[in-house]
Amino acid sequence: MTGARLKHYGWGREGEGMSAEERNFVLGRYRQKFARDAFDNITVPRLEDLSLRAPRITPPASLAAFCSSERYDRAAHTYGKSYPDYLRAMLGDYDCAPDVVAYPRSEAEISAVMDWAGSVGASLTPFGGGSSVCGGVEPHVDGIKYKAAVTLDLRNLEKVVEVDATSRAALIEAGSFGPALESQLKPHGFTLRHFPQSFEYSTLGGWIATRSGGHFATLYTHIDDFVESLRVVTPRGVVETRRLPGSGAGPSPDRMFIGSEGILGVISRAWMRLQSRPKFRAGASVRFRSFFAAARAVRAIAQAGLYPSNCRILDPQEAFNTGAADGSVAIMVLAFESGDHPLDAWMARALECCADHGGTPEPANAGDAHLEGAAGIWRNAFIRMPYAREFLNPAGIINDTFETAITWDRFESFHDAVKMATERAILDATGVKGEVTCRFTHAYPDGPAPYFSFHALGRHGALLEQWQAIKSAASDALIAAGGTITHHHAVGRDHRPWYDRQRPELFATALRAAKRELDPHGLLNPGVLIDPS
Repeated sequence: MTGARLKHYGWGREGEGMSAEERNFVLGRYRQKFARDAFDNITVPRLEDLSLRAPRITPPASLAAFCSSERYDRAAHTYGKSYPDYLRAMLGDYDCAPDVVAYPRSEAEISAVMDWAGSVGASLTPFGGGSSVCGGVEPHVDGIKYKAAVTLDLRNLEKVVEVDATSRAALIEAGSFGPALESQLKPHGFTLRHFPQSFEYSTLGGWIATRSGGHFATLYTHIDDFVESLRVVTPRGVVETRRLPGSGAGPSPDRMFIGSEGILGVISRAWMRLQSRPKFRAGASVRFRSFFAAARAVRAIAQAGLYPSNCRILDPQEAFNTGAADGSVAIMVLAFESGDHPLDAWMARALECCADHGGTPEPANAGDAHLEGAAGIWRNAFIRMPYAREFLNPAGIINDTFETAITWDRFESFHDAVKMATERAILDATGVKGEVTCRFTHAYPDGPAPYFSFHALGRHGALLEQWQAIKSAASDALIAAGGTITHHHAVGRDHRPWYDRQRPELFATALRAAKRELDPHGLLNPGVLIDPS
């Protein structure tokens, strides 16, 4: 990465953050929500004030050139971006900091780190960009099986190695951050067109390992859709899959590693399917009298096979919280894009679907509709919101999200059951009425991916327990009502108890067998997805 280094606490790079105007807007919403003029703030420790235990291991001379045990490297690789991660960092708890952070420059160096970690009894955690929101990158040490912790950061593997313009694909190293990846593809007229919220601060390898959800609300929803082949370094050797547009030859080896969250191996590079850079765009913001009316319009659009790039809806309170509306209407953010053809017919048909369910488009100016009005306001809030955690957590405000997926026939009852259970848990945990809002991030012909946000007034000294009670109640409700514990945030450690309930037990047995074969000493990201035997 170029420019300032990433923060050890907070979102983005050092020196970045919300403006005073943005902070006042966000805090103003919470003052109104909780009828408070001020909040009980605590001070987050500075990097130089952190107390880190001495490293328990030292890399051998052959690895020393690309390994570090410096304070910043260890602190910045201790946590991801989940609420518990932020909270423990805010309280100065860095007991789980890695002893060593390795920045390999080749597959050979990845293998060398694996061999060394196994020889000294250390766990090995692939870090990606560290943007995990589910406890997926915290180093693990138990003092018995794992006597130390090493974190693996692939940022030195950041090149687009080859572009196949004929097949419209590229071979890309896994440590490539989103902006660097796109800047290397741009001269060729291509784009990966995968833009998760963490785009600036996450890597290709991390996207693949966690089955990241990206920019497209329909059709190309997950990174899976773009993977053509993989190269993965495991403790037993390198696995390289054949580069093909498709294959019916047994279970897909790519699929075994896509979503494996670093427990089977470390993705070093991948051939990725590309898109032509968009030349045509059409966008609109549509108002609906209710969230369920907007959801029915999304279903009509998804089942019409129109495949908009954006088809997200915000319930009235979510729209108000982001400044996209006044709280009386639900909002649909609708957009199409193409590198090949105009989109007027697609947009016209989508708006007809909206009108069938009472949707009314906002007046559009001559500019880009997807960057204006409610759509533009929401887009900016979506990109900027992660910075708010840096001042909301120290104020004792519990602000978090969870996402899922459900079939259309069950959506409305599912939404009400999950929202009610979460609201009840907030009141039980904090004694103060909170708020739960919902939006859609992705949509399929057979169902949506609802994304819930919850807001609670917590109490310093009890924030982690209060958050856990709310999170557990919400997760229990998701599973009980037939949804998935995660649509695109991954499993990590935070979602493990519910993932264990969701997956078939025989599949877990098969996954353990694969883990045992590829990582016989169980050193890779222990505790994520499964507990190795």
